[in-house]
Amino acid sequence: MKYFLALSIIVIGLYACAPKPYSDTNKSYKKQVKNYGKQLHRFPLQDSAGLIYSKQFVGTTNLSMRRPNFVVIHHTAQNSCEQTLKTFTLPRTAVSSHYVICRDGSVYHMLNDLLRAHHAGVSKWGNATDLNSSSIGIEIDNNGGEPFAEQQMNSLVQLLDRLKKAYNIPTANFVGHADVAPGRKVDPSRHFSWELLATKGFGYWYDTTRVEVPTDFNAIQALRIIGYNTTNLSNAIQSFKIHFIPQDTTRVILDADKKILYDLATKYQ
Repeated sequence: MKYFLALSIIVIGLYACAPKPYSDTNKSYKKQVKNYGKQLHRFPLQDSAGLIYSKQFVGTTNLSMRRPNFVVIHHTAQNSCEQTLKTFTLPRTAVSSHYVICRDGSVYHMLNDLLRAHHAGVSKWGNATDLNSSSIGIEIDNNGGEPFAEQQMNSLVQLLDRLKKAYNIPTANFVGHADVAPGRKVDPSRHFSWELLATKGFGYWYDTTRVEVPTDFNAIQALRIIGYNTTNLSNAIQSFKIHFIPQDTTRVILDADKKILYDLATKYQ
């Protein structure tokens, strides 16, 4: 018994002394969250925007934290999960994500879902702009030129299922970085299976079996209905094809594409 107790103490001591590679950045995370809490606490005395609207503050009794309404999926464009974790814990990079999914399927939760990550940048989807403020960012460890591992996709589906239920995220609001930033981003790459996600209820897919495209069909309007920013039409078509027709690298809308767009527009309306 004494031997077992002594051994337990040694093991606990070794664990306590073992190097923890992200202990410093975890402290920084907690410090930043604490500072945001202090800012909210000071709000009645110091307006959050630095403006004076009224001499008297009256606190409402009805409030809650803001909830995410979109999920934006990325590939890391790096060569390892460790490299990505380091990138997201260096202040100088100014980039982050809520989740990182490694090649072996392990998932790192890097930021509370209710806080704003720096993952989407300048972005637009439908009428929503600044997707960072309304979305959860998920980075999948992949360099952009390789297939996504089965373990990763399994973990992603499980995570998306939890997020969809927790925040009541609409089926149409599961998108890629390329979707919300056409021309600027191409992730997740053409290797990513959006069709698989759609079968699980995350985003829509198409079925053109019985589709008859009307003669007055407006393909550009259909792109807008789905959510694409068509200010630069060539970029919008590229992002649409990365998502729905990954084998096609052209930036023109063909007759077969019109069938796909027509079917999708009925789902996204």
